[in-house]
Amino acid sequence: MPVNPIVKVAKELEMTEKQVSSVAQLLDDGATVPFIARYRKEMTGSLDEVAIAAIRDRLKELAALAARREAIIKSLQERNLLSAELEARLHGAETLAALEDIYLPHRPKRRTRATVAREKGLDPLAEKIFRQEDFDVLTEALGFVDPEKGVASAKEALSGARDIISERISEDAAARSQMRNVFMNQGKIRSKVISGKEETGAKYRDYFDWEEPIAAAPSHRVLAMRRGEREEILSLSMMPPEPEALAVLETLFITGAGEASDQVRQAVSDGYKRLLSLSIETEVRLDTKKRADETAIRVFAENLRQLLLAPPLGQRSVLAVDPGFRTGCKLVCLDRQGKLLHFETIQPFGSEAARARAARQVETLCERFGIEAVAVGNGTAGRETERFLRGLALSAAPVVVMVNESGASVYSASDAARREFPDHDITVRGAVSIGRRLMDPLAELVKIDPKSIGVGQYQHDVDQSLLQKALDDVVISCVNAVGVEVNTASVELLSYVSGVGPALAENIVKHREANGPFLSRDALRQVKRFGEKAFEQAAGFLRIRDGVNPLDAGAVHPERYAIVEKMAADQGCSVTDLMADEEKRRRINLSDYLDDSVGLPTLGDIMSELARPGRDPRRQFDPVVFAEGVEKITDLTPGMKMVGIVTNITAFGAFVDVGVHQDGLVHISEMADRFIRTPSEAVKVGQKVDVTVVAVDAARNRIALSMKKNPGQKPDAAGSGKRAGGGARPPIKAKPAKDPFYNPFADALKKK
Repeated sequence: MPVNPIVKVAKELEMTEKQVSSVAQLLDDGATVPFIARYRKEMTGSLDEVAIAAIRDRLKELAALAARREAIIKSLQERNLLSAELEARLHGAETLAALEDIYLPHRPKRRTRATVAREKGLDPLAEKIFRQEDFDVLTEALGFVDPEKGVASAKEALSGARDIISERISEDAAARSQMRNVFMNQGKIRSKVISGKEETGAKYRDYFDWEEPIAAAPSHRVLAMRRGEREEILSLSMMPPEPEALAVLETLFITGAGEASDQVRQAVSDGYKRLLSLSIETEVRLDTKKRADETAIRVFAENLRQLLLAPPLGQRSVLAVDPGFRTGCKLVCLDRQGKLLHFETIQPFGSEAARARAARQVETLCERFGIEAVAVGNGTAGRETERFLRGLALSAAPVVVMVNESGASVYSASDAARREFPDHDITVRGAVSIGRRLMDPLAELVKIDPKSIGVGQYQHDVDQSLLQKALDDVVISCVNAVGVEVNTASVELLSYVSGVGPALAENIVKHREANGPFLSRDALRQVKRFGEKAFEQAAGFLRIRDGVNPLDAGAVHPERYAIVEKMAADQGCSVTDLMADEEKRRRINLSDYLDDSVGLPTLGDIMSELARPGRDPRRQFDPVVFAEGVEKITDLTPGMKMVGIVTNITAFGAFVDVGVHQDGLVHISEMADRFIRTPSEAVKVGQKVDVTVVAVDAARNRIALSMKKNPGQKPDAAGSGKRAGGGARPPIKAKPAKDPFYNPFADALKKK
């Protein structure tokens, strides 16, 4: 019988069965991953979100495997093919591939050459040949000649018998398992340009005659070659050397040296070439695609996490600008909560009179609305607009910040934007989005499909359902890690709160609009369909600042308020005083508050929250100021030292915005003076970095950058020689970056 999934997952993930069982039970009860990680630490042994998600996903995989197993068993039972031995083998299969291998010989199949041979009565001949005893094969075959059955000669009889053996070999579970290993360990992925497609497929020229081991092919190259194949530029194959594959099969099936063995050897060769190799290649293509997808999705998800957790400016009065040359710059004024107060258009790039008029407009707006910061979209005319604004003598000297506007146009045309601003056009909505993105990137970016934000790596080529699931997990994790101010949050932001979802988020906003701001978390129970389960899951992540209860502003869950109140009473003060007085908190002995459901992990979290209620885990805001006078790619020259901001991270490097409307590429080989295996070891999305311009190709809109102190030099001995654990570092399998612009995703360079 199959192993208990709890036991199996615990062993695979190196956790205790109690941890896995507890997580499984909580998930079955409707708890979310953030809630379990934050508020059920005693039950899970303080597992983090990554570990909890791993348990969830593996249990789902095992459930799918069990469902498929039961479907196979039912099919075999209905056709009277299920023996005790076969059922035991099916229950012993630990992977879907192994399960399907066992089922393959018994699966209903279309009419094959082997099927025809069996209909001709050649099964006994095939069986005798396969046993490889010492007998005269030709004489034996003559006994199966039967013109009425379609067997005209001994040669035809032997051919049919070999067809049966070939199919048997191709469906043998052990053979298929070993072939998978041969393909993955000895196979090579080969890519060649289709004749006549050299010019139209120039962006794939790195793969016109490419070969590398399947096991070593990185995600970005697999996805690039598959896209080239899909666009009918490249032909792609994934095969091992044929002699090695046949040798493995012959070892499995050749047991003698006589005539019968010669027939089996022919059947092995035919079965491999005609059936098994094609079947396994299809599996390997799917497997490499799956692995490439997982890597690309992981990179995308991590980039998204870093972008969503980018430092917020915070609650400031903002003048947001959507730049434009011909149509002018759209300005919007937002209050400290992001509410639209005013909008108009200026023309700073026309005549001197128009420029002067635009300057007066901006100065008047800044004074009228007490502007504390200016957000400028980094699209067309962005740097020119920034230069214009920095040249003004604005009251209060607001900080001027370039804001990455990727996806702002998607939001401005969305249903959410139309609902919020039904009376304004997309230019106003886009400018509002730019301003709010500066104030709180997380709150604004959740309104946009993550795939439109521009931090992925061939995201449209990967499994879209897996991608969506991974990105949803990231957004949910980030939103709940930061917490949500329930009295100002949008429907989109609220919908990602643990236990809420879109429908309940709508109800929260409607209740807020009809009855005014919530004064306490407990008041959320008055919201339509906000039941006890939803309250349990959501309350700790919803913030109410300046509410009735000071604890409502932090991450202490309402179910633990009584503990805090007892702590305060034991110190002879109010909860507010306890939060303000470090000395009183220091006198608390946590062991006095332990019980069956509350342990030291939860009590430690409570004390941290009392010290810094509702603290924001994001970094402090640090604006990037691009180099003056460098606004387009032709302004760049090799050797220039620039400040930039990381906009995207891929498997082969990072893209950096240096303020010229075209991101430059820092190849992984130019990211650090030490050896690094992945770009994420050196940078994060949204990070401010110092770079050196290595090369500029204005014709192709390409910029090569370096983050090294001495660009182009190999890492020093301390960084590239031996590892701390001893032994030489393994060779880097990525293609050498001889061309400073080398980029396997040349067409993916972001253009502003």
